Amino acid sequence: MSEAAPFPLAWPDDALDLFEQIAELNIPAYVVGGAVRDAMLRRPLKDLDLATPDDGLKLARRIANKLGGAFYPLDAERGVGRALLDRPEGSLVIDVARFRGADLTADLTDRDFTINAMAVNLLDDPQRLIDPTNGAQDVRGKVLRQCKPGAIADDPVRALRAVRQSAQFGLRMEPATLAEVRQQGPRMAQTSPERVRDEFFRLLNLPRAAAALKVADVLGLLKVVIPEVGRGQARGAWEQMLMTIERLSDIFQTISPQRTDETAARFSLGMLVMGLDRYRAQLQAHMSERWADDRSHLALLTFAVLLLDADSQEAAENRALLMPLSNRERDRLSLIWRHFGARDDDLSVLALHRYWRRLGAAGVDLVLLDLAAYLAETGVEINQDAWIQRIEIARARLEAYFERYEEVVEPPVLVDGNVLIKTFALKPGPIVGKLLDAIREGQVVGTVRTVEEARALARATLEAQET
Repeated sequence: MSEAAPFPLAWPDDALDLFEQIAELNIPAYVVGGAVRDAMLRRPLKDLDLATPDDGLKLARRIANKLGGAFYPLDAERGVGRALLDRPEGSLVIDVARFRGADLTADLTDRDFTINAMAVNLLDDPQRLIDPTNGAQDVRGKVLRQCKPGAIADDPVRALRAVRQSAQFGLRMEPATLAEVRQQGPRMAQTSPERVRDEFFRLLNLPRAAAALKVADVLGLLKVVIPEVGRGQARGAWEQMLMTIERLSDIFQTISPQRTDETAARFSLGMLVMGLDRYRAQLQAHMSERWADDRSHLALLTFAVLLLDADSQEAAENRALLMPLSNRERDRLSLIWRHFGARDDDLSVLALHRYWRRLGAAGVDLVLLDLAAYLAETGVEINQDAWIQRIEIARARLEAYFERYEEVVEPPVLVDGNVLIKTFALKPGPIVGKLLDAIREGQVVGTVRTVEEARALARATLEAQET
């Protein structure tokens, strides 16, 4: 069953060292799934899945102990454990599972697609490929094929995964697999919403998520996962939404550490670099935020774009609840949906203060989404002067947030709520917040500089309210 790989598996040196250390445990174990595929495609090693005829929990624990990592039991009934290793380049997750069937062949043929059904024996040459479903041939031919008839019917979430992986690796679905995706996709509605959500957000995190969304729409999957999209929507509006997602991806790539000279070769992105590059590090930190279950910020913003044209904000927020997303994610999305498209080019210090006080970190998201939406709206016929003006508005807002935060957004507190309650014999309530806002705005515009001036403004505000 083992044979030399049709072309070398590009295992990085640290992966080979890891394989040797695990092999020293002298327990049968096989690298399976995406790691083998990625080695064949010369992609970096991210996570590692191992299959074993023994108890995966015990092997995961032994790997963690040997390599100084942490151990987590994932599924005691199915014998699945996790070893988490800290490395200079980032954490490495090693998931270890007992064979799904009687042996390795049964395990591999029970997987989703042939490109994910290859294995390497850690007690053997790491260049000897175990490939019962001819996955290497499909990798070479750029074909996505289910491992066996009914593989997608066994798990309808695989329909969405088929779309994601075909886009991710530049593969075409062979006819039987394509037909199965169409037929079985609607059954995702009967599966765990958490699993559908996780697969969907992996798709949204693709560098070119718009292309995958187009395919998901054509195959009828999008109306299952996020039915609010496209409901009664003109086709032009759908294309505009996809274009906004593409431009958001371009902006993200321009911000990211992976930017190349070619990335910013277009006028629109070149001007973006010139205008905003001084905040590139801060923007990278903002976009690198990870949400619950390790969902990416880019995926969350892409999800936000998809629901910008929902029938109502209530419908959009209900979908985020049903997805289900965390409270923090839903709070961020709510701010984006409520304020997206509100044209306000006032860059006075008071307007900037109110913008950031109202939005917080979501203000950065709206800066980026506004730029993406403008590029999507103008297409190739970009108005250079208007684009430069948009960039200048974005620059001024980001400058206030990243460079002048204590001056514009959150000036030092001169008096707190307790002082105001005591000084003016107030009861706790909205009026205290109103006074604090007035004092803070006075500090921002320069009319309040001292404690005495803060109290005087509070007194004047209260007197004005009483008249």
